[in-house]
Amino acid sequence: MSGRYKKYDNYQIFEKNNNLIPTHWKPCRLRFIAKIRNGQDYKRVEAESGYPVYGSGGQFTYSSTFLYNYESVLLGRKGTINKPLYIKNPFWTVDTMYYTEIYSKYSAKFFYYLCLTIPFDMYSTNTALPSMTQENLNDNYFSIPNDKTEQTQIANFLDYETVKIDTLIEKQKKLIELLKEKRQAVISHAVTRGLNPDAPMKDSGVEWLGEVPEHWNVKKLKFLVLDNHGIQMGPFGGMLKKLEYHETGFKLYGQENTISNNFEIGSRWLTRKRYFELINYSLNSGDLVLTRKGSLGNARLIQKLSHLGIIDSDTIRIRVNDQKISSLFLSILLHETNYISEQLLKNKRGSVLPGLNTSTISELILVLPASVDLQNKIFEKVLEIKNEYHKLISKANKAISLLQERRTALISAAVTGKIDVRDWVAPDRDRTCVVEELLL
Repeated sequence: MSGRYKKYDNYQIFEKNNNLIPTHWKPCRLRFIAKIRNGQDYKRVEAESGYPVYGSGGQFTYSSTFLYNYESVLLGRKGTINKPLYIKNPFWTVDTMYYTEIYSKYSAKFFYYLCLTIPFDMYSTNTALPSMTQENLNDNYFSIPNDKTEQTQIANFLDYETVKIDTLIEKQKKLIELLKEKRQAVISHAVTRGLNPDAPMKDSGVEWLGEVPEHWNVKKLKFLVLDNHGIQMGPFGGMLKKLEYHETGFKLYGQENTISNNFEIGSRWLTRKRYFELINYSLNSGDLVLTRKGSLGNARLIQKLSHLGIIDSDTIRIRVNDQKISSLFLSILLHETNYISEQLLKNKRGSVLPGLNTSTISELILVLPASVDLQNKIFEKVLEIKNEYHKLISKANKAISLLQERRTALISAAVTGKIDVRDWVAPDRDRTCVVEELLL
């Protein structure tokens, strides 16, 4: 970091942590920079518009009056504790968010950047809901320039540089969204139009579906599964009352397995006798499962199970006729095609009961090649497409991580005196290539 920026001429040792700080800077606890104040209940002042009301998760409503009307840094007390907020205009805070009264000889914006360096993980109390105490916040040590003008200069420098970095981060995030949309479109085309762009088309016979490849079939799912228990919901009521909670070799699989795609977890077991009594609800390799209360996006293809078992009442099992449809191809259809999710959405709007059921699943209309071999080839092609886009998305995510690391390092270097920006002047934005500068 210091390679791009000059250092101060003279440093001294900060005895609290043995770090070097500029000789004209001083160590200072937070309590001597600002006074921490508690937020207050907002219900008596809540309004449709007016002054923003902040909790530890950010702004969530408005108030008819303000609690404080000067520059301030808000610090989380409970919940989200590691995201200080700089506030310039009048505001109200609730009891999950502290606000600060910053003493006049300190720059509020510089204090904000100081607060971004607080080691929140170390100071947060060890509870399920993260929380911070005033005492822990007040005891944080910083190094700070005596001259408020220098504090302001550092804050201006960081404002400029962090905006550039944040702009690049947003561009990468937009790129990721575009890549996801493109991936979805390419996969959807493959599973509804096939791999041959010149294949002749025919009318599907389904008004909302349009044309499909000439040699493909349009069938309801119920005609593509095994005749007996091809689409099966788990047993209800008293059938599952007597469970074991020690390993028996016969497991009860449920939505925790389906949602996490981890069929090793869980502690509900059946006796051998009970398993064979409920064998119609068994789960085997090649089956697909989905949660009755979830979405097709959580459909899972069972590759291998370490224990024999059955599904519970919140799970639906699909067991295909592999002479008609590949379970691999069906898994892609359930996950990646809009026309199926649109059918479910339409059915949900007209349904009295929420969630999925066997009737809804049975009536799904699918488009598929008559050849199971071609279905499997399309599945392999979809895997290639997903891998290709995964690499591109991973590259963009890595760029975001590097930019975030750079942002954190730059703030730390500036507010601890590792770099000297007193002579810094904001460049003309029209003449500065932000991307090239950051990549140097």
